[in-house]
Amino acid sequence: MTALPKCPKCSSEYTYEDGSNYVCPECAHEWPKDAPAAAGEQAKVFKDAFGNVLVDGDSVTVIKDLKVKGSSSVVKVGTKVKNIRLVEGDHDIDCKIDGIGAMQLKTEFVKKA
Repeated sequence: MTALPKCPKCSSEYTYEDGSNYVCPECAHEWPKDAPAAAGEQAKVFKDAFGNVLVDGDSVTVIKDLKVKGSSSVVKVGTKVKNIRLVEGDHDIDCKIDGIGAMQLKTEFVKKA
């Protein structure tokens, strides 16, 4: 028995074959069997508000006051964030900010330091 590939869109392991395609029952994504596995898994390029490419470990500066959900604190303009980690999802950056703690930020609100 051959192992079917995981869904390239949602990483579900419950894919099945349908003619010349693979189908994911969880997200309804379809892709051809003969497509190379690496073609669907292209690395996302993260860019800051000014178009500079960001990588893991970069330092960034916040360009807009950001309210912290569930708290009365605010991340002020000019706050420097060191050693960011880039992730996929609705927020692009995982980081720790001094005085606030662990945060998730969007790349559109930072610039590369």
